[in-house]
This record gives sequence, C-alpha cells and structure tokens, in this order.
Amino acid sequence: MKKTTKFPDGFYWGGATAANQVEGAWEVGGKGISVSDVITVGTHQNPRRVSLDMSEQLYYPSHKASEHYDHYKEDIALFAEMGFKMYRFSISWVRIFPNGDEEKPNEEGLLFYDKIFEELKKYNIEPLVTISHNELPLHLAKKFNGWASRKMIDCFMKLCNVLFERYKDYVTYWIPFNEINNLSLPISGFVQGGIIADDMKTFGGGTDNAQLRFQALHHVLVAGAKAVQLGKSINPNFQFGSMTCHITLYPLTCKPEDIVLTQQEDLLRNCFCSDVQLKGEYPYFQEKYYQDNGIIIDITEEDKKLLKENLHDFYAFSYYMSVCRSSDPDADQTSGNIMGGARNPYLEESEWDWQIDPVGLRYTLNKVYDRYRVPVMITENGLGATDKFENGIIHDPYRIDYLRTHIEQMKEAINDGVELIAYTPWGCIDLVSVSTGEMKKRYGFIYVDADDNGEGTFNRYRKDSFNWYKKVIQSNGEDLN
Repeated sequence: MKKTTKFPDGFYWGGATAANQVEGAWEVGGKGISVSDVITVGTHQNPRRVSLDMSEQLYYPSHKASEHYDHYKEDIALFAEMGFKMYRFSISWVRIFPNGDEEKPNEEGLLFYDKIFEELKKYNIEPLVTISHNELPLHLAKKFNGWASRKMIDCFMKLCNVLFERYKDYVTYWIPFNEINNLSLPISGFVQGGIIADDMKTFGGGTDNAQLRFQALHHVLVAGAKAVQLGKSINPNFQFGSMTCHITLYPLTCKPEDIVLTQQEDLLRNCFCSDVQLKGEYPYFQEKYYQDNGIIIDITEEDKKLLKENLHDFYAFSYYMSVCRSSDPDADQTSGNIMGGARNPYLEESEWDWQIDPVGLRYTLNKVYDRYRVPVMITENGLGATDKFENGIIHDPYRIDYLRTHIEQMKEAINDGVELIAYTPWGCIDLVSVSTGEMKKRYGFIYVDADDNGEGTFNRYRKDSFNWYKKVIQSNGEDLN
C-alpha cells in the first residue's frame, strides 16, 4: 500500500482556548460570576481552593486570566499571522446570562462575541465554538445544585437558542460541552457539574455523591441532544461534536487482570459519553456499572428518544498523555491530566509529571475512528512547561519537539485510514491552568507577560514555537523541522 504522507487539503490547523482561562475582565460588560471565578490559584503541590463568597486576600486567576477581553484583536491577528484555519474558543455563559435564569440575554456580552466573530471572519478563520466550558453560572449552582437538577436543561437551552440564532451565519462547528466525560469523575463535580458538596474546600474536593453526579451527567447528555435538535432546526448545516477528555489507558503488564482492569476503566472513562452521543443509547457496561454501584438514574422515555434521534456529527477529544493500569496496589504511580495511574517505564514525563506519549495519539485516533466512523478533531493537545523569558525572546524547543512528534503520529493515523479533519492544540496563547490555576504552566505559541498572581504587563511575545507552527501550517504539515 502506498503510504500517505500528506494531510488532506482543507485540513483545519489552529489552536484552542477557553473563556474562563483566557478572557479575564470578570466584572466587565455585565458579566456574572461563574463557578471558575471562585477558585483560587494553586500549585502542583498545593490544590486550588474553592471560596464561594470570595475573599480580597485571595487571588482568583480567572479574574484577569490572559486579558484576552482587552487584547482580542491583537491575539486574533497573531493567530492569523501563524496561518490558523480554525480557532476553538468558548463563550462565557455568564457574559450572556449573568445569573443563568434571566428572561433576556445581556446584550453587552453578546456584542463582545460579535466582535470576536467579525475578527475571525476578517482573517478567514473558522470558529469552533464550545458552548459550556467550566462556565456554569454560580447562581445556578447555588439555586439548583447545578446539573443535578433537570431544570438546568431549560437554562442551557435558552443560552443555545440565543447563540444559534445570533451566530447561525458565522458558525458551522459547535461543541455543546467541553470534555463531557469528566463528570464521570469526582474531581469535576463542582467545576463542570456545579454540584456543591457541604465540605467542599478545594478544587475536586468534598464528599462525592456518585448518584447525584451521574444524574447530573445524564442531564448534560440530554441537554446535548436537545442542542443538536434545536441547532439543526435553526441551521441544518450546523455540525455538532462530542468532546471527550481521552485519557489513553494501557495495562501495565500482560497479566490478564491488568488487561481486564484497563478495558473496564477505558469503557467507563473514555467510551461511555461518546457512545451515548454518537450511538444514541446507554451502553451495556454503563448500565451494569450503575447496577453494581447502586446508582439509579432517572431516564424518561422522552430522554431515550431524544438521545436516539439527535446524534452528534463528529468526535472531538483532548489528548495530552497516557497512563497505565495495574492490579498491583504497590505499582509506581504518576500524576496526570484529571487522573493519574501506574507509571509507564518506557515514557518520559513533563515537569508536571504528565507522561509524554506521541505514539499513543496514533493508537487513540485509530481506536476512536474504528468505534464511531465519523470525522475526528483533536481539539486539545500540548505541553505545559515553564518558559524562560529574556528580552522578549522565548526559546521553547521542548514544546516544538512535543508537538512535532505528535503531528508525526497524526500523519501515521491518517495513513492508517483515520478521517482526521482538525488539530487545535491547547493554549495557543498562554492562559491559566485549570488544574493548578498557574500561568507559569505555559502551553502557548504566544507568551503573555503575567505571573501566577496576575502581575505583569500582559504584553504578547512570539515564542520560537510560533514561527515553527507557522511553517507547519504553511506546508500543511510537511515541514516539521
């Protein structure tokens, strides 16, 4: 067979951000308070704190973030200079509905996004819009306990209706929920589900209520199906993506117990939500999981019909790393994105202990395409690292190497037959880390002069990776040197 070494014509090269991690301007333009706005800065060693009433003595990184709200024209011009074909970003729910239950949207918030879309159109950059990305209104979290209540669906649909009607001529690609599967883990109960545990003091902390959390996830899945239904009625050309945080799992050894453990966790962690969104029903293994754990989900016949009839169109996922699973409780452990696992002795690690596995991306692309047979987008991928800033110059060969090796494996997956249509690496401009709240954990091609406490000029500087990625896009992935 002739080997394919080229990315397809029209491939969407770009980058990705999220409103709560990049915009800042947290009290500007009528914006309300989101769940992310009450989470303090932390470190890899010290967890972020959740402070619902906010204290003047504490720093909340989303309040300033990267000040994209004030620099959006400059930032989008820099994306265009790199040659972006697509920009993935999220719309802040609380800019549109500050409390989440208003009758009418906040026009000033909509005007800000009007300007974003106009800038993107000026440079012929395709928007990929995430509707909900850790931006749940804090008011709804307090009022309904977030997505634990079915009433949240109506609030979300009101947001969708406003966005679909206003931007029907600007947007083709929508992602209703970022990394929807993260709500299957306790760590995301608050930031993604808006569920407030009585003893919640830290990011991901507090007593977990699995029954409540999985019921919340069901409501999110139903809301996603209703978004597809509504969107297609407004513009039949809309395309909707199921977006998964894919934590690729390997058995640590060929011991059968390790293999079965890995398979079971992979199904629950990586396949459950996308199975519902792309196949239209709850998979057998999830129903068995609920039975074994005494979880009873309120699923109506109308819910089942909605899920079956309103499938998503493409599969999107974040990929940063892989971890191993072992039946040996004494196996050496490593941390990672959302969750860690047994350390793979064949891989190197980043300074935040995330194992680096480019070949795992090829494996994952083949796995998900084989399972769903729909177009695939890699909507997050990148290396969080400390950059050395000297006189406006940032040399980041480690980031270039990480991205190069992953793009090489993307080529291999395309040669395998995978229909990969987009690559939007994470944090194309430096932004606040979700897990630690730090700015020093940098991902971007563009350096933002700000520290972990929001101090700095917030001036923008091109890193070496900026010019490297520009060459990659110009050559459609041919020039990776």
